[in-house]
Amino acid sequence: MYRVVPNLLVLLLVSGLSAQGKQLFGRISFPLGTVQVQVTPNPSWTKVVLNQEVFVGDKLKTLQKSRCEITLNGGGKFRIGEKTELELTQASVTPLKKDFAATVNKGQIWVAAKAAFGETKNVAVRAPTAVAAIRGTKYRAVADTAESSVLVYEGKVDVIWAQAVEESGQGDAGPGGPPGAIKIGPPQEVAPPEEVPGPYEVSLEEWITLVEGMQINVRRDGKYHMFEFDAATDAELEFVRWNKDLDEQQGQ
Repeated sequence: MYRVVPNLLVLLLVSGLSAQGKQLFGRISFPLGTVQVQVTPNPSWTKVVLNQEVFVGDKLKTLQKSRCEITLNGGGKFRIGEKTELELTQASVTPLKKDFAATVNKGQIWVAAKAAFGETKNVAVRAPTAVAAIRGTKYRAVADTAESSVLVYEGKVDVIWAQAVEESGQGDAGPGGPPGAIKIGPPQEVAPPEEVPGPYEVSLEEWITLVEGMQINVRRDGKYHMFEFDAATDAELEFVRWNKDLDEQQGQ
């Protein structure tokens, strides 16, 4: 009778599941200021502690002058700025493939999730007006109900209008798939950074690929503006400096 317990613990560790059957998303590796978590199904908010584990279904929020770093299960970082609300929606980790998804309702998030050799790493962030999905890279997303932005610092990022994902069913996991999964569209040819003709005249109804140095702003109605952002001006932002310093220290 007692030999079942160790075997069960080993199974939970390997699968990333908690004793309650919840999927492990990661752990809080750097709380700064007031960072709170809402653990499903408990409606109350509690302050996070260093190295606390967070799971799919949990929600995080930072108050003023507060930030938080989440180390993903299997490697990679999510860092959220002040006054940001984040819901953890997907985590599927195997030795060769790691899929994560989260919804940022407001505020900003920095994603640094490089894929190791022979590994596939898909990280998707849904904002109110846009969805950004990567296969191992580095970017920042700023979320707002009227317009959301995605800025690419390394690699490539696929972006689409959030409503287009919902209408096409690309946000559904499908039979047997994890809840909150986001299906990335087929690979597209990546063009060099340039503005689209007439900002905000075209709707972003298909996945579009951004490369390093590009920014896209997507409005609530789906119309977007894509351009090369000013790297020097962007680098002066305190949140950007903080993230770049941490990436350098951590080898991200």
